[in-house]
Amino acid sequence: MPNPPAAAPPVAMTHRQIMEALTGILAAFFTAILSSTIVANALPTIMSDLHGTQTDFAWVITAALLANAVTTPIWGKLADLFNKKVLVQLSIVVFVAGSVMAGLSETIPLLLTARVIQGVAMGGLTALSQAIIGTMIPPRDRGKYSGYMGGVMAVGTAGGPLLGGFIVDSPLGWRWTFFVCVPLAVVALILLQVTLKIQHIKRPAKIDWLGSILLTSGVSLLLIWVSFAGNPAYYDWVSWQSAAMVGGGVVLLALLVLVESKVEQPIIPLRIISERTTALAILASVAVGVAMFGSTTFLGQYFQVARGASPTEAGLLTLPMIAGNLTGSVVSGLLISRTGKWKRYLIGGSVLLIGGLGLAGTMDHTTELWQAGIFTAVLGIGLGMLMQNLVLAVQNTVRASDIGTASASVAFFRSVGGAIGVAVLGAVLSSRVSQLATEGLAAAGIPVAGGSAGASMDLVDMPAPVREIMRAAYGDATAEVFLISAVVAVVALVSVLFIKERPLRRTVDVQPDTRPVVQPVVQPGVRPDSQLTADAERPTPVLTSANS
Repeated sequence: MPNPPAAAPPVAMTHRQIMEALTGILAAFFTAILSSTIVANALPTIMSDLHGTQTDFAWVITAALLANAVTTPIWGKLADLFNKKVLVQLSIVVFVAGSVMAGLSETIPLLLTARVIQGVAMGGLTALSQAIIGTMIPPRDRGKYSGYMGGVMAVGTAGGPLLGGFIVDSPLGWRWTFFVCVPLAVVALILLQVTLKIQHIKRPAKIDWLGSILLTSGVSLLLIWVSFAGNPAYYDWVSWQSAAMVGGGVVLLALLVLVESKVEQPIIPLRIISERTTALAILASVAVGVAMFGSTTFLGQYFQVARGASPTEAGLLTLPMIAGNLTGSVVSGLLISRTGKWKRYLIGGSVLLIGGLGLAGTMDHTTELWQAGIFTAVLGIGLGMLMQNLVLAVQNTVRASDIGTASASVAFFRSVGGAIGVAVLGAVLSSRVSQLATEGLAAAGIPVAGGSAGASMDLVDMPAPVREIMRAAYGDATAEVFLISAVVAVVALVSVLFIKERPLRRTVDVQPDTRPVVQPVVQPGVRPDSQLTADAERPTPVLTSANS
């Protein structure tokens, strides 16, 4: 009985088809990025209006990053199991709900809850956009499309602070920094419905709920601990509360590793993240996350609080960093697609990242603004060369069926790094500002209630001499945030140096060759070539185009 004809492999998508399919994805991704950056220059005003502290400032960012981080692997796993288009649309709906809630917030706890909802949606948009790109485009060609995504990220990052500053300075007020993202999300939802057409292969759905709970609980407990430890109002670094929270977090994460090694479909598959390239890229991503989120979060605050800039002016002053990010992302992506070489750009990006952060670490409240622009431009170029290309390096090593989970794992650890960075650096900044303000007030002969000044961000109603001392304290303390980030960024450089560069394949997936092995013909009395024999017996990879 003749064998049935083999199914024809999926036809590779043309550039036009890919760009049409990416339209809605890029629109959704732009909305998510914009929502993250538009609030940056509004935060000092929000904190003043809602009577928030420096710790609250950090947690408005950390809450969204943490929710993003712990849900990204879940979305990535769902992308391997369910229709990616439906999942992206669901992410947008959740995002709209969180944005409306944030805009209506009257208290810090309500705002934090809304930011968690936004973070959940952003985790979906981040993981699913990377997974869809990995599904449609071969790694060799993926550089330029990742460059497009990096460009959209740069535009959203650039437009966010500018638009946010303009809205805060306008009669609309800071609440519209959240509301303005709603119509953009609706447009993205419509574009996705019209343009995104990708093949979906249905697989049995098994979600690792226990792993998800352990992951969320363990990371959250450690971040809450590091945010409040050392604050006299809460508990000391060495205390029973610290011991309980650190011990509990470590136990929960240890249980997570145990569970992930046993379940059939883990939320963070150890076999994927233990692969050399993926493991090193994850380590680098953590360091990049600390540098990207941890340092840049406080840049707008530096310009507004320490330098007295308005929200709109602060947005303009961040443009050099954004321009650098755009340049590094797009140019490196195009060069990678042209040459197939990618490691050199990871190394160069790491060096520039360390250099930019180190230079920014020399800033204080008197630094010339043009110098600050040069420092942050170097930082931006380094970030642009690293973020998308670390994901590309990982996607080039895994099968198409694992792209969603692998991409989500890298994004997860980058967001975790960011959340840790914001929490830790925010605590360092708060402590340092309080110390410098206390010293400055004492030197000026101004009495301080309780003997120590707090890191208040509401400078408007302060007397002029006190306000200037607080501005100087914020400006000088911000330098330490950048210096700590520079030290952490060294980890990224060391990691990428040890990544083994593999040529970018020109097809979406790699599968073992099923052709019969051809044994060499050996003449009697002639010793066979051992190397030829070994090569003949070794399965040869065959690159095939496949959509997942």
